[in-house]
Amino acid sequence: MKPIYVELEDVASLVTLAATTIQRLVRENEFPRPRQLSGRQVTWLLREVEAWAEERPISILPPPPNTGRRSSDSVVD
Repeated sequence: MKPIYVELEDVASLVTLAATTIQRLVRENEFPRPRQLSGRQVTWLLREVEAWAEERPISILPPPPNTGRRSSDSVVD
């Protein structure tokens, strides 16, 4: 079952941004605001986070090179 609400750490992971960046974007009204579920529990509606992600502009920049993979030339036997 798909969750309805997601917590800050999960939101950050879903959109591949730091939690502090999410909080800053919320303050700047550039990211969906969280919902208060109870006294101190705030979460985001997953559908609002997904809609925000879909609205991001398509980049004209090429994807970054894969820095985590070694080339076959650098493998040491």
